[in-house]
Amino acid sequence: MQLSDEEEEYNLSLSKFESMLKTNKVLFFDSEEFEEIILHYLDMGKTALAKKALKLALDQHPKSTGLKLVQVEMLIYDDKLEIAEKLLNELYAIEPTNEEIYIQKANICSKRDQHEKAVEMLKIALDYTDDYADVYNLIGMEYLFMDNLELAKESFIKCLEEDFEDQSALYNVVYCFEFLDQNQDAIVYLNKYIDQNPYSEIAWHQLGRLYYGVKEYESAIRAFDYATLIDDEFLGAFMEKAKALERLKKYELAIESYNRTIELDDATSYALLRIGKCYERLGNKVLALKYFNKTVHEDPLLDKGWIAITDFYVRQKNFQKALFFVNKALAIDNQNRLYWKRFASINKQMNFFEEAEFGYRKAVEFGDYQLDTWLFWVDILQFLGEFESAIQTLLQASEYFPEDHEIEYRLAGLYYMISDNVKAKFHLSNALRLNSENIQIFEDLFPVVWARKVVQNYIAKHRKQ
Repeated sequence: MQLSDEEEEYNLSLSKFESMLKTNKVLFFDSEEFEEIILHYLDMGKTALAKKALKLALDQHPKSTGLKLVQVEMLIYDDKLEIAEKLLNELYAIEPTNEEIYIQKANICSKRDQHEKAVEMLKIALDYTDDYADVYNLIGMEYLFMDNLELAKESFIKCLEEDFEDQSALYNVVYCFEFLDQNQDAIVYLNKYIDQNPYSEIAWHQLGRLYYGVKEYESAIRAFDYATLIDDEFLGAFMEKAKALERLKKYELAIESYNRTIELDDATSYALLRIGKCYERLGNKVLALKYFNKTVHEDPLLDKGWIAITDFYVRQKNFQKALFFVNKALAIDNQNRLYWKRFASINKQMNFFEEAEFGYRKAVEFGDYQLDTWLFWVDILQFLGEFESAIQTLLQASEYFPEDHEIEYRLAGLYYMISDNVKAKFHLSNALRLNSENIQIFEDLFPVVWARKVVQNYIAKHRKQ
């Protein structure tokens, strides 16, 4: 690839400067060369070299405004805001129409969380700048800091009107639209943008993502296709396209697209997992299992991989194998509520009720507060005859699910079982008030209680009311 004259000059300046540092000879550079050298080192994160270059630059060009502005930028970078501000005020007295002075003043305001003041400064910079796109972008960022997404969006759109190629502004516009739940407006905007800039793979990719978000999968695939035509190594577009193809149940094509991502980069556990899922949907159990195994080999910490293998064997009713894999998963992460819930339900299927009870207890302990988890746990405690523990567990569950008839029917039955008839009637009354249609739960779970005359009379009396 041939370098432009400017790039060649820039590279020459850099190598000349670096050889000067090695030989300790002082060579002359013009102020613009120094600016480029300093900014290069700053971009590379080599601040010590940038400072060295700045010191030499100011020795050779003590009156250069450009270099002093670079000095301001470095002072701000080092959080020396007062010194930077003092220097800016001196520069302002000399060159009040230099837009960079206002941009750096805005930078200081922003560092001090004075974002409205920063916007004021940037609006003054607009009067003096030739680079409107850059200033609009900076204004947009300040509005983002203020959580004013509507004004941020307007600023990024203005930035793109000035510079179509500004990819960060394009991402930010889409981010604002999405954050404001304006997905359809974003689709309209991107289609207009693409009319003027049809070779922007970023725009096509973002459009595809938005179509996917509103469940227009055919349109999403078309957009991702354009993105990958423009850039045939666009990994993200192939990945998103595969997801959309899965939604349309086009599993063979989805597998092709996931495989393309693996060709472009090292296999990701996500792509391997999705390929496994696609093969399972196609009924190819052997390949499904092969890819699920590859997933956990690639990333043993990815819970979705272990869950996929475990659920695969559960669906095959091969509970021994399912238990083997969920135990392997728990050996890696024994605080994962998803693993514990599966451990519990598999043991329940195999009639290992003590283990199942332990699993549900652990699932809740590690943050699974879903209603069905509480109820499975309680029903096993009841089956094991641990009525007091079952009651305590239900009272805990009722903090998360107040006024739930399934909890109330169970509390009523359990209180009858331990002969606390006052509390039993209270909870039975609650349950009937909340959902008398579903009284079958009560009969199924507590047939002995249900058969009692006193209970039947109480239910009949309640129904008359």
